[in-house]
Amino acid sequence: MKLEISRSTVKGVVEAPPSKSYTHRAIILAGLARGESAIRRPLLSEDTMATLRGMEQFGTMARRDGPDLIVRGGSLRAPAGEIDCGNSGTTLRLLTGIASLLSSTVTLTGDASLQQRPMRPLLNALGEMGVSAASARNDGTAPLIIRGPNKGRWTHVKGDISSQFISSLLISSALKELDTEIMLTSPLRSRPYVDITMDMMALFGARSWETKNGFYVPGSQTYRPRPMTIPGDYSSAAYPLAAGALTGKVTVKGLGTDDRQGDRRVVDILAAFGARMKRDGDRVTAEAGDLTANDVDLGDNPDLFPILAVVATQAKGVSRLHGAGHLKHKESDRIRATVAFLKSMGADIEEKEDGCEVRGPTTLKGRSVDTMGDHRIMMAEAVAALVADGMTTISESSSPAISYPSFVNDLRRLGASIGGKG
Repeated sequence: MKLEISRSTVKGVVEAPPSKSYTHRAIILAGLARGESAIRRPLLSEDTMATLRGMEQFGTMARRDGPDLIVRGGSLRAPAGEIDCGNSGTTLRLLTGIASLLSSTVTLTGDASLQQRPMRPLLNALGEMGVSAASARNDGTAPLIIRGPNKGRWTHVKGDISSQFISSLLISSALKELDTEIMLTSPLRSRPYVDITMDMMALFGARSWETKNGFYVPGSQTYRPRPMTIPGDYSSAAYPLAAGALTGKVTVKGLGTDDRQGDRRVVDILAAFGARMKRDGDRVTAEAGDLTANDVDLGDNPDLFPILAVVATQAKGVSRLHGAGHLKHKESDRIRATVAFLKSMGADIEEKEDGCEVRGPTTLKGRSVDTMGDHRIMMAEAVAALVADGMTTISESSSPAISYPSFVNDLRRLGASIGGKG
């Protein structure tokens, strides 16, 4: 269904959805642990359900218990058929590492969009460790055909395309017989996601540590079951917070102060733009203020790029968002997609190799915009529509089901003028 959104003032309180990154990893680690784990308040979205279905094919058993997910793991086996990862790059990459532990052939695939996502660095890294890891089309993308077992002692991998490659190697290496040294051949981007992976591995009983050249994981470890509560997702909370910073006052509750999410930095970035930000326990409030231009390195926070570009269009001066060249390899080329929709709405914005440059403030105009099937582009367009003159028509409304299923309803609850058709 298309969405029609008019200029609106938003005000109120919403709850942050559970973290997608933590939920993916909790499902996988609980599925590898020998016993039963309770995952409290997981995000049950299209992406995380793809991970759960994939782990069930590997032998994990799971059931719902009210809002919680009870996972019983420890009996890793080869899937009977191919694993469909849907649109989830995290699922594809993390489960490829799991598949490398087995001596049977495992095929992993996904939808048309996922089959465009780069996988060659991970395939090459697994190949160095003796795994047969191939792309069915010989182009470094899914469908992937993996056959282990992984018996390598060391490997090399690029760190500037996707941190998920490193996370995949870390999680799976703990279950190998031999110790593993993972050496990075390029600077690590999106480092907080690797930190989350290592923290959660430790939570489930596995050791790993950083070295001068990369990471080291002792072999022959065992994951242990445990309960875990999933924290609120700062990446998703960025959108209602930005809406408050642009037009009104919004409080997002359920945002912890002590987890490792890199995108918690959005609170400081919005404050640097001039929004009035306040934290009270797990509640963060963003209120509109006089916005001024900012220079933001998003090397470790690439998911914030689309929404911060929207904020920059309303800030006085020239803003630079940079360090996020790896956004070209997401669900869409997020740099190009963001610049395209904002330019169509009248923004003074220029695409750069690793981000964009924005001159503001600009009065945006309501237009028909295409989400490119990308949830973060769609949510950024919806927030931009709140400060645009006239009606903005967004090509679809379903993509936030990947990470923030209640997004449209939350905007309505905050007072946004939203209609739909078709």
